[in-house]
Amino acid sequence: MAHIFPALEKINLSHWNHAAFRENDLQVDVMRLDQIHPVVSGNKWFKLKYYLERAKHEEKNRLMSFGGAYSNHLIALAEASRLYGLSSAAFIRGEEPDTLSHTLQEARAMGMELRFLSRADYEEKKKSAFFFSDVAPENSDLYIPEGGSGREGIQGAAEILSLIPTVSYAYICCAVGTGTTLAGLINSAGPEQKIIGVSVLKGTKGFEPMQAAWLSPSAVPDHIHMIHEDHFGGYAKTCRILFEFMNRIFSESGIPTDFVYTGKLFYSIVRLATENYFPAGSRILVLHSGGLQGNRSLAPGLLQF
Repeated sequence: MAHIFPALEKINLSHWNHAAFRENDLQVDVMRLDQIHPVVSGNKWFKLKYYLERAKHEEKNRLMSFGGAYSNHLIALAEASRLYGLSSAAFIRGEEPDTLSHTLQEARAMGMELRFLSRADYEEKKKSAFFFSDVAPENSDLYIPEGGSGREGIQGAAEILSLIPTVSYAYICCAVGTGTTLAGLINSAGPEQKIIGVSVLKGTKGFEPMQAAWLSPSAVPDHIHMIHEDHFGGYAKTCRILFEFMNRIFSESGIPTDFVYTGKLFYSIVRLATENYFPAGSRILVLHSGGLQGNRSLAPGLLQF
């Protein structure tokens, strides 16, 4: 079985020189995981890595997972499966449309079988599928949780910070969906480093979108700060203010963001800096988790990149 990335020894850092950072004497670097692969980009490779290893060890022939019509996880899984010589299939949330999203068109072109389910059936299928995979290990299918979450996903995400020297950063920031990447960062961060997670989901205030069981015993709860108010209306919701912000950030820094995850993350970091959340002189690392393919679902002209 060939490896997509024989070694990830270096990740590019982009210095983000925003006015709010200069005014508050902050040094902010962006970890460009979006540049590691044209399709299996961002945190997706890390979250899939150990599922691919498990498939090899258990001699599985097909990888199956779940997601929506614009899922970064599914398109990454389709390409990773193809490159690893495995077949793939996905349960898609919602009825099959007359015209597939560009994400699903490309996933199908990569060989992924698409199975459309009503939202109710989708949730039920997730439960039954995982039960089946647990009780029938001889089956040739390996089911991967939605978004690449779970133990293997966290194990891979925990390796992200090993690719650059991070000891000098007081804050490490990421967007949060399932909480898999956040858990991996928490488990691998230094004892004095603070982790900021920006939830892209609506309605997460009052609970954290991750499981305590995912965290290592050494995790310091006081060093984890969740931001719940910068979701812009909920998952994949958009508005003019967000697009204008993303265009401005690209014009100033040359760093592209996506409207589901990183655009909201970047917005939140600027807001926190403006509100003097970070002490003067702080070094901050922002994780660019990829997902730029999702921008292709937008109407032409909304983004300038």
